[in-house]
Amino acid sequence: MKNKKISFETDFWTVPGIEDSFEVIDAFIDYGHIDYYKQVLGEALLFTQTEEVYKKEHPGEVFIFYTAMRSFLRACSCLEHKSKKWRAKGRGDACTSVLHRASLTEKEYADPFLVFRNAFAIRPLGDFEVFLCETIHLSLSKYMPGYEIDLLTPYIHLIKMLDAAQVLKERGVERIKKEGG
Repeated sequence: MKNKKISFETDFWTVPGIEDSFEVIDAFIDYGHIDYYKQVLGEALLFTQTEEVYKKEHPGEVFIFYTAMRSFLRACSCLEHKSKKWRAKGRGDACTSVLHRASLTEKEYADPFLVFRNAFAIRPLGDFEVFLCETIHLSLSKYMPGYEIDLLTPYIHLIKMLDAAQVLKERGVERIKKEGG
């Protein structure tokens, strides 16, 4: 079966036509700080349960956030597959600060690719895209009681993916050398 190439759809928020997942991650972090993405995602999630509409004065900002996050999710999906050939540079076990690790465990900080493998083992890319779409949709709408979808599990995994991407950006990546080659 031939590998299907995934479009990152970066045209709306950065340079069009980026084809490498590592470049998407770099552009994503350069476009907005990880704390910004966490804040907007958290606020949007909170607004799914209120009568208020999130950022009704600046809906375009929410649209751009959505497109950037969607590209990010697609890049993370590809990083899951690249984890067999790539690793983060340096040793992550040197980090003793829980604050620096953010939401990552010691193992995840040492191997950030583990975050992507775990997230996409539990839920496919499509589920994360539905979560993102539903979160943005519900935050931009009046509260709809009785609407039930698990928003918490994908949210937690997405926060971990943001932290793992930050680690990859800070430490860089290197190709894993084959044994005896």
